[in-house]
Amino acid sequence: MSESLATVLVPGLLTSPRLYAPQLPQLWTFGPVMIADNTRDDSMCAIAKRILADAPARFALVGLSMGGYISFEIMRQAPDRVVKLALLDTTARLDLPAQSERRRAQIALAQSGRFGELPALLLPSLVHRSRQNDTELTGIVRQMMEDVGPQNFVRQQTAIISRVDSRPTLATIRCPTLVLVGDADTLTPPDRATEMADGISGARLVVVPNSGHLSPLEQPEYVAQALVEWMRG
Repeated sequence: MSESLATVLVPGLLTSPRLYAPQLPQLWTFGPVMIADNTRDDSMCAIAKRILADAPARFALVGLSMGGYISFEIMRQAPDRVVKLALLDTTARLDLPAQSERRRAQIALAQSGRFGELPALLLPSLVHRSRQNDTELTGIVRQMMEDVGPQNFVRQQTAIISRVDSRPTLATIRCPTLVLVGDADTLTPPDRATEMADGISGARLVVVPNSGHLSPLEQPEYVAQALVEWMRG
């Protein structure tokens, strides 16, 4: 096997290390794995800086959804430390005004003691329509939301609302890049993945069949294989 390479995994909004549990055994074969904490700051700049302070000197970087937004900021702050980049179910674009308004409404819910209403509100957009009644999958998603909790959720949403547009810096990304998306992802749909893959030189685009926004949990073997091929490439 080639030289060991550490992997840093960045979860998405309201997701915890459980998000990547199915892929950990395969990733550990390439080197140590760190799951980043994206809950302690309310700006992308500060979140990225904290992750970089804890990360190995050089590493492969994986980010899903909000984790992708953070990954773009890490690439701006320390591009020479990222050996490989994987962008899962994310977008380089900013929110539309209506999306930002929805985030603010969700912040208000959390701050008014109604955080418990969010799982029912968000689940339909997080997993494939055929899995809405999959109690094992939806149970993991609900547990991750509890893992994060209302205060951390507010910080995360605040950071997301204030993030910068990453499209202008796509062309500056030079490391081997995987762009992966669920074919039925309605939050960050496949056309957003295509835009990123087209903007990053040499990027590989993978569309995961029968998957919504949380592809590592919905199609774990498929995503694991894509990450293994990316690490080997």
